Amino acid sequence: MENALLILIITISISTVLNVFLKRFDIPTIIGYVLTGFTISSIFHFAEDSKEMLSHLAEFGIVFLMFTIGLEFSVNHLKRMKKEVFLFGTLQVILSGLLFTILGSFVFGLDIKSAIVVGAALALSSTAIVLKILNENNQIHSGYGRNTLGILLFQDLAVIPILLMVSFFTSETESVSVLLLETVASAIVVFLILFVIGKYFLEKFFGWVMSTGSEEIFLVAVLLIVMGSSFLAHVFGFTYSLGAFIGGMMIAETRYRYRIETDLIPFRDILLGVFFVTIGMMIDWHSLIDYGDIILGLLVGVMLLKGVLIFSILQFFVKKRNT
Repeated sequence: MENALLILIITISISTVLNVFLKRFDIPTIIGYVLTGFTISSIFHFAEDSKEMLSHLAEFGIVFLMFTIGLEFSVNHLKRMKKEVFLFGTLQVILSGLLFTILGSFVFGLDIKSAIVVGAALALSSTAIVLKILNENNQIHSGYGRNTLGILLFQDLAVIPILLMVSFFTSETESVSVLLLETVASAIVVFLILFVIGKYFLEKFFGWVMSTGSEEIFLVAVLLIVMGSSFLAHVFGFTYSLGAFIGGMMIAETRYRYRIETDLIPFRDILLGVFFVTIGMMIDWHSLIDYGDIILGLLVGVMLLKGVLIFSILQFFVKKRNT
């Protein structure tokens, strides 16, 4: 216990000093958290089970982030964003996946199944990093922030068919039709449960909680909704963050959305900090030394290719709208 407390004190100290220093140069706090995790893992050698436990805890940072984003995007708001989500998102994921699949197959010599999986993985982006930066800079409601959010939301949805595809590649017994049927059935059940709860019960539930006049009970009730919706999605084979986002959208239809958003921001930011610290802890400095040039080259190449592709898609539709 004493060692755990000491590690916690050192971690908080390093992250505080680093982020104060980096903020003077307008460098995002994400960098400070990642460097903190890398420093801590270099000083203390954690067992793999400890890192796994921390990563599970840190994942709730993304859950709270997606929940608060969902609070700002009701069902009607999402309908108005159908172009950003379903058109831009579809084009970005499909075109990026095809591009990286072709590169993986013909340039790096991967077999076709491996190339498809790698291409699909590289077509996705880190929702946590992008949305945190947009939130910090108050750019989430700008034109490009709206487009970015729409693409990221579709990427979260695209995780489902991608995981289904990986299951099909690795499965030797189940057929495609069975896997598709199970996924569609699970999706229908999750959406129906969350929709019914959100439409008919949430308003009454929070009204009942508010009748106690206790801020503590209200906050616990909010945490129950966040974790319950994310766990429900996970039980049916979807990501925690997708369930949390849908739960946030349901609450966005109630009159308690602004109060809930204000109460959850501290939890979101703290847990996101923990998430990025654990990311830093996963960095293997031996690999950085041995393959640093390759890692840097691939990183820059992937970012440039995806950036040019997304920019081209958006420019195409802007020109088409103006003509």
